[in-house]
Amino acid sequence: MDFGWLKRLMPRGLYGRAALILFLPVVVVSVVVTIMFLQRHFEDVTRQMTDTMVRELALVADRVGGQTPEALASAQGIAAPLEIELTVPAEPVQDRREFIDFSGRVVIARLREQLPAVTGVDLSDLREVRVSMAGDPPLLMEFSRRRVSAANPHQLLVLLLGTSLLMTGIAAIFLRNQLRPIQRLARAAEAFGRGRIVPYRPAGAAEVRSAGAAFLDMRNRLERQNEQRKLMLSGVGHDLRTPLTRLKLSLSMLSSDLPPEPSEIEDMERDVAEMKRLVDGFLDHARHDAMDSAALPQPALPFVQGVVGDARRAGQNVTLARLEGDARAEATFRTDMLRRAVENLIGNAVRYGTRAEVEAAIGTKSFRISVEDDGPGIPAARREEAVRPFTRLDPARNQDRGGGVGLGLSIAADVARAHGGQLRLGDGKRFGGLRAEIVIPR
Repeated sequence: MDFGWLKRLMPRGLYGRAALILFLPVVVVSVVVTIMFLQRHFEDVTRQMTDTMVRELALVADRVGGQTPEALASAQGIAAPLEIELTVPAEPVQDRREFIDFSGRVVIARLREQLPAVTGVDLSDLREVRVSMAGDPPLLMEFSRRRVSAANPHQLLVLLLGTSLLMTGIAAIFLRNQLRPIQRLARAAEAFGRGRIVPYRPAGAAEVRSAGAAFLDMRNRLERQNEQRKLMLSGVGHDLRTPLTRLKLSLSMLSSDLPPEPSEIEDMERDVAEMKRLVDGFLDHARHDAMDSAALPQPALPFVQGVVGDARRAGQNVTLARLEGDARAEATFRTDMLRRAVENLIGNAVRYGTRAEVEAAIGTKSFRISVEDDGPGIPAARREEAVRPFTRLDPARNQDRGGGVGLGLSIAADVARAHGGQLRLGDGKRFGGLRAEIVIPR
């Protein structure tokens, strides 16, 4: 069965659909309760009260049947205590009731059914009932409407309607407060898609806050990537200019008649190696965000031992000082990314110092890797600057010193964030240099 027409009738906006889900049950319940009330109260209760009144009317009519003054006096004596006004003889009345008088239909039908002598029931006055009965003489009996209908039957309906409107108003306010954070998130996402940044703070229910936090994290990551891409382009142009200029000068000084000196060849090879190192660093940073290796549980401390062993075989002056925790304990991380981060920290340590010392500890909730050197360290006021991409704290970005491209700490920080952890920079306790720690949750 095709329900496409129903989908076309459904509201398209979030407010409309939420209101439909929230208010439709209230309306349905109100309608069902109203119908049940009309049936049970207006019909059943009215029928029972009318049946009681029928017996009293029949008793009074029976007393009048004697047509003697004594019979009429006896009928009046019975009608007075029953709060029935008796008129003998009287003109007959016709069946009449107001349109809004729902219970009047039941009263008229019940009186005619139980008293065949009834010729008319006048309910035009909502406070009084006038019943004419055929006979010799004809009778007219008047009594209060409360004798056959419940007093103020509309109060329940008014209370039901008032309560429904009150609850609907409260629900509308609550719904607005819940949907407003979703709308703000949608506006922030739409603006970001158009290249604009609007202020946004996660609010609302826990699920909406989680979605908002994920959006902010995504937006910050994309902004950081864009900024790093701009810095990388500017860094490539700046850092490659010096070795290219030296290489160009060296080539221009070569003579076509004499072979180049070994020292000249070594200088040019060194410039080529420097350019290769710079390009590799930039490409390594560009490929960092594209790493798609999955994070898997694996032994943590043996991983650190392997990284330190590889660094020592590469000729770096690094030692593994201490391992804390169970050697069989596992942590969840991406091997390639974390290896690159630790290697960058070790490379920075031996570049700016003479030696590096690595420590690792795995606890019940976290996995920590520390690298300490005996270099000059980084002042506390400049540590935040040091983790920015392509930032080097040595003056004038002098490439003749053999420095890096300013990506080691940045990559390590990005790797830590990608694992839900952080990179901490502090003062070394053993050598007085820089102490860099990667801490990630298990």
